[in-house]
Amino acid sequence: MMKPATTNEQTGTPSFPITRPGQFGRIVILSATPSVGCGAWPARVELGEAFTVSARIFIEGRAKTGATATLRDPSGTVRRSVAMTCVNPGLDLFKATLAAGEPSDAKPWEPGFERVARRLGKWTVTLEGWEDAYASWLADARIKVEVDDDVNNILASGAALFARWACSEDSRLDDAQKATLEEVSRNLADDGADAKARLAAADNPSIEYLHRHHPLRDGLTASAPLRLRVERPKSSFTAWYQFFPRSEGASRDPKTGRITQGTFSTAVSGLDRAAAEGFDVVYLPPIFPIGTTNRKGRNNALVAGPDDPGSPFGIGSAAGGHDTVDPLLGDMDDFRAFCRHAHGLGLEVALDFALQCSPDHPWVREHPDWFRHKPDGSIAFAENPPKKYEDIYPIDFDVDMPGIERETERIMDLWIGAGVTMFRIDNPHTKPVRFWQDVIEAVQRKHPEILFLAEAFTRPAIMRALSLAGFTQSHCYFPWRNTKDELGEYLQTTNGDEAYCQHNTFWPTTPDILTDYLRDNGAAGHRVRAVLAAMGSPSWGIYNGYELVENRQQKGQEEQADNEKYEIKVRAWSKADKYGIATLLTELNRIRRAHPACRSYHDLAMLWTSDPDVVAFARHIPPADADGESGEHDGGKAHANGDTVIVVVNLDCSKPRTSQVNFDPALLGLPRDREFTVRDELGGGEVTWCSDNTVTLDPAERPAYIFTVRG
Repeated sequence: MMKPATTNEQTGTPSFPITRPGQFGRIVILSATPSVGCGAWPARVELGEAFTVSARIFIEGRAKTGATATLRDPSGTVRRSVAMTCVNPGLDLFKATLAAGEPSDAKPWEPGFERVARRLGKWTVTLEGWEDAYASWLADARIKVEVDDDVNNILASGAALFARWACSEDSRLDDAQKATLEEVSRNLADDGADAKARLAAADNPSIEYLHRHHPLRDGLTASAPLRLRVERPKSSFTAWYQFFPRSEGASRDPKTGRITQGTFSTAVSGLDRAAAEGFDVVYLPPIFPIGTTNRKGRNNALVAGPDDPGSPFGIGSAAGGHDTVDPLLGDMDDFRAFCRHAHGLGLEVALDFALQCSPDHPWVREHPDWFRHKPDGSIAFAENPPKKYEDIYPIDFDVDMPGIERETERIMDLWIGAGVTMFRIDNPHTKPVRFWQDVIEAVQRKHPEILFLAEAFTRPAIMRALSLAGFTQSHCYFPWRNTKDELGEYLQTTNGDEAYCQHNTFWPTTPDILTDYLRDNGAAGHRVRAVLAAMGSPSWGIYNGYELVENRQQKGQEEQADNEKYEIKVRAWSKADKYGIATLLTELNRIRRAHPACRSYHDLAMLWTSDPDVVAFARHIPPADADGESGEHDGGKAHANGDTVIVVVNLDCSKPRTSQVNFDPALLGLPRDREFTVRDELGGGEVTWCSDNTVTLDPAERPAYIFTVRG
């Protein structure tokens, strides 16, 4: 028997202590992601949402490098530790997919939500690099044994390495695994045995399994922890449905033409419709008393008629302000009953919070310093030239912002107590970002379940700052991205690294937005935009009336004609079946709920198509653990087998289009020449796909395919 030499295989590469930021360890770790603002803010993910961590990890010379990603929950407990994969050796780029906890459908008002809430908050991911002594040794040993070069020395080095591996506490080996490694060490040290047989004892699937899950990690170096903000269910994976309570159940007298508006009692019809179509959040415009001074008439007319209800955004009257229910809708007890009905259907209630006042709002009298005054002493109404809002006074934050913050927090607390779990903030970009940061922190400190949607169609930097300030989701530019190139760029932006900061919510229309595309393309255009919104972002929303293809524009504006902001709509919901849009919305929400790939902002890839009017993309999440071992992990069940959704859309609503669609089966871990089966989620049936496929889409019948890959 040869006596093992005293070599590095016996002692291992040492770690270097890191005593200050920016100091390198024994292993170099660069460009770790996700990182928002160089770590100044935590990256946000939803509970159970798949996300990718990456870094460039290397050691000098020929030595091979390994890496691990370790996920810890708010208590510091390790929830998962996984081997990272080197996806680009030339760039030393390692990646791993993780999920913080399990996805959940728990609602804030349900008893079990407390258990979910304990999982929310500040998680961390630490990336660890090390010299992979086994892989380095094995690469050399295979060559030397094959050519019979210095075999005894290389195998003796391996014997020392395996002996040290068996004693490594860091490897977390059980007794049987230790015994296996000790036996390999003895076989390698037996210089009387055949060299190939000695090597085979150290080069087989059993050892590879131990190498993957219990590696010997020399020169171990840890990155600074990557901070995560893990948010509650529906923080990013949300289907919104907006309606005006005063239009629900409204009726028109056939003789006089006068309209009797709906109330919270009749508005349960909107809740029932939203639930039937598969939505999970109902969003209401302001439900507060509406002012009479300078009240707007139909289509934003300067003078209101005697029966015009006014805009709900002109908030405040003698009846009260932001803390009062509009008496025409009911009272606070009626609103609480409305919320209870919503909760019984599994729906959350989101309330529009517009921080502005009509001239009749109590604040005008009680806090005149909260408003900006003109030189003549009068209060300035809101303007966005050429638009003017004579019925609205904007708030001035330069005199008493702390007082306005306290009042805002008081009002939000009131509505939370009544059943609201989300706030949609009107035009937050016209208020100081710090104001919202203070308010959101204060509200969520007391009510961590409360979420905020920013209605900020403004410059990218402001939208990003609002997201960093705490807004959970954001309206965005999706309505104006209609061509193949525009969509390709925007889908990747929305579903890329930017989403660790900003969660874009795709709305085809709002009361303020009706694009030319929807105006010109009727029901087919509505189907196209619904598919793109529902499948293009984990969070999407519909403004009611979409089911009825309401697409008349105000002259010269990308806005609804006969805008519901200024009048009560009496809709003929019985005609919805004529268009089939409601059925499509229901199917889209069913597909989204059934497929974990639809939950993530970080799994979208654009697919090549030959036709300039056909856009295609895929959402794919890999299996929770490729070799079947989930390890200490509570988030892999939702996608244990992986999940793939392929979307192909004809953007031309005037005629059929036939296109080649290229899909790389390697995304699924399959050979590129392998065929696989996909299910047609919208039409039913199954077809065979491969790398290159041909699709034909007729807008008169179906403008889109949604395929899911069979396991």
